Amino acid sequence: MMSKPTFGVIGGGSWATAIVKMLCENLETVGWYMRSNYALEHIKREEHNPSYLSSVEFKPEQLMLSNDINEIVAYADVVIFAVPSAFIGGELAKLTASLENKLIISAIKGIMPESGKLVGDHFHNVYNIPFENIGVIAGPCHAEEVALERLSYLTIACADKENAKLVAKNLSSDYIKCTTSDDIIGIEYAATLKNIYAIAAGIAHGLGYGDNFQALLMSNAIREIKRYVKRAHKMKRDINGSAYLGDLLVTGYSVFSRNRMFGNMIGKGYTVKSAQMEMSMIAEGYYAAKSALELNESREKQAKIPIIEAVHCILYKGKDPKKVFKKLTEKLN
Repeated sequence: MMSKPTFGVIGGGSWATAIVKMLCENLETVGWYMRSNYALEHIKREEHNPSYLSSVEFKPEQLMLSNDINEIVAYADVVIFAVPSAFIGGELAKLTASLENKLIISAIKGIMPESGKLVGDHFHNVYNIPFENIGVIAGPCHAEEVALERLSYLTIACADKENAKLVAKNLSSDYIKCTTSDDIIGIEYAATLKNIYAIAAGIAHGLGYGDNFQALLMSNAIREIKRYVKRAHKMKRDINGSAYLGDLLVTGYSVFSRNRMFGNMIGKGYTVKSAQMEMSMIAEGYYAAKSALELNESREKQAKIPIIEAVHCILYKGKDPKKVFKKLTEKLN
């Protein structure tokens, strides 16, 4: 295990900003790549991200800022990717710096839309990164609460326990508590799927369903995650753990949940395009709904996933949310 590793964060959104804040609690210097040169110059001058979590103040001398992804990748021993899954392919296309011997951590919580693969699988298959050098950051944790320094919990999943401990140590603080896990595949799937269920929760709220139905929906959602993940990677895991059930609940219920917000707009009658245009942030569950359904259908033994199917019907087939959810209520128990 590296004694004093260097860290680099790839991404300029709210989650990337929150991760940089966490790392700055423990490290003298943090590498930070974002595409926007305007945002970088603003951080140097005004000491905060102009577009995301603007209440978080940074010390510019503590940051190695660059709009060249290769500069940050070359600098860092540990590279944390916090770019929406829809854009990660475009960012990786710019990469010429080697990822060899790097510890690659995904904070993306999405499926690669080009391949339908988990981000970890993509790095392993395309860049030949050993699985022991790939990790995942999962919740339950919203970037907005990190900005407020409210007590939050992270799960760091990695096949190599020492690598998981290394990342956990450098993200921990008085308000961030970290646990580790070796269930990288299960946690990465759970972190992806929960965004779809948060959209479902938002649609239900937008349609006027109450708390009683929301509780039933989340109860069915965690069982759906269990079935899906079991088909993907069978191993002993406690699906009621914070990285699975906890992350699902905070994403399904929180006022900070962009996926729930997106679903709420759909339930209230917005079209998918109009809802996406109104939101300033990416709702990962939109892309995950398509990839997760296609992946399930490609398997010889398919998991029973009526909630994902319902969300997919609404988002990609233009079906009436009211009618789709009426049918869904008859399938849940």
